[in-house]
Amino acid sequence: MSDQEGDLVDRIYEAAVLPELWPDVLTTLANYGGADAAVLFAESLDVSQLVTTANFSDTMRDYISQGWFNRTDRTKRLLAKKHAGFVTDLDIYTTDEFAREPVFQEFFNPRGFGTGAASVIKVPTGDRLIFDVERSLERGPFPADAVSRLDGMRPHLARAAMMAARMRLQTVRAAAQALEIVGLAAVVLGRKGRPLAMNRMCERLLGDQVLDGARFALTDPAADALLSNALIELSYRASVAPRSIPLAARGDQVPTVLHLLPIRRSAIDLFVSAEAIAVLTPLTTSHAPDLSVLEGLFDLTAAEARVARGIVSGSTVADLSLSFGTSSATVRSQLKSVMSKTGVSRQAELVKLLAGSTLPTPPMTKT
Repeated sequence: MSDQEGDLVDRIYEAAVLPELWPDVLTTLANYGGADAAVLFAESLDVSQLVTTANFSDTMRDYISQGWFNRTDRTKRLLAKKHAGFVTDLDIYTTDEFAREPVFQEFFNPRGFGTGAASVIKVPTGDRLIFDVERSLERGPFPADAVSRLDGMRPHLARAAMMAARMRLQTVRAAAQALEIVGLAAVVLGRKGRPLAMNRMCERLLGDQVLDGARFALTDPAADALLSNALIELSYRASVAPRSIPLAARGDQVPTVLHLLPIRRSAIDLFVSAEAIAVLTPLTTSHAPDLSVLEGLFDLTAAEARVARGIVSGSTVADLSLSFGTSSATVRSQLKSVMSKTGVSRQAELVKLLAGSTLPTPPMTKT
């Protein structure tokens, strides 16, 4: 192994522990493989989940903002190749297809880039990471010896990616256990709602209300529909308000509210990206809930919380309209919003759900 190769290998394993070093590693990898730029990204390609060389960040920003990921089948062809090595564009496109493909003619070529070479690596979370290097237009296609050099680095890239992913998973699991220590039942969710870590308190509280699968899913169809929509919003928006999802009592399990709290993501968490924490709050008492509790549990406005509490207390829409000094139409609109946020379709279901929404009161200690 030459000094250049040895230095690159050392840098790759160092970046597995210190993720902020990946941009420099990608620069060295690109130079070593006869390329001019590089990017590391997850298969789903999220702007907050990629690392690039300094000279390629603007290009990738434009690539995403202009929707090219959905306008070309370049990544789809790469994944379909299932090759344990680096694959060039001329391996996945015929010469004629390559000459006509818009992503090259309209996007990369005008920016000075010609062809790329990429390799797919699967990490323990089930995600697929892509190491991609891009060669300038003036230098022409990748020669065979450049691809061979990149292939020689692939085992090290794969081992470093696995190491980084396992280390991040250990951190995520430790975080879930730390939440239990302070009395919170929680599950940490990754991309597409994949459960990364669930503490024992959460397991006991949910019981059989969770379905097995790639996504954290609930057995209650209505609750799971709310959760699914919240996860979709979480994936496509830079920031999203916390969501609260009611779970009805089942068997020995008490009524519970699941709070979905978004986590700010960063490119350095590419290998295991935790997107949200689901915290569960059990509901155990049986009288009309306090207004502040309602607002906090279900993301209700102050007006919506008043309407919800009034309905649970047995008031009608007409009663509440008279009491609040507002029109019946306004109260009905607020009630409709309450039912939407709590995931119910009838007032009787709302009363049943909210009848236990006061949080448990700690027992008085004797002096």
